[in-house]
Amino acid sequence: MVARRVHVRFRDDRGQAAVELVAVLPLAAALLAALWQVALVGYTEWAVGAAARAAARADAVGADPAAAARAHLARSLENGLRVRSMAGGAVRVAGRSPTLPGIPSLGHARATGHFEPQS
Repeated sequence: MVARRVHVRFRDDRGQAAVELVAVLPLAAALLAALWQVALVGYTEWAVGAAARAAARADAVGADPAAAARAHLARSLENGLRVRSMAGGAVRVAGRSPTLPGIPSLGHARATGHFEPQS
């Protein structure tokens, strides 16, 4: 009598990759959303800093600092923009950071620009 080897599969591996993908996909989407939100906050910080410098230059020559700040910001960042002139040629600019839908507000970005008044 000839002995035969019988291969018995205890578990079927077909479809395992699809199940793993379905399990990991929400985590990957959440990670991408978090990274995008961090990029938005960083962009807001950078843009508000540039707007503060522009507002301080405008204030130093007697122009409207709020108009100069708005001219240096993307339209999406103009909502909630606050510009305040201070003593000594300083201008403080604050703007709200945009958020992705469903994410609570992450606060405001603030920057101060300083430019000596010009005669």
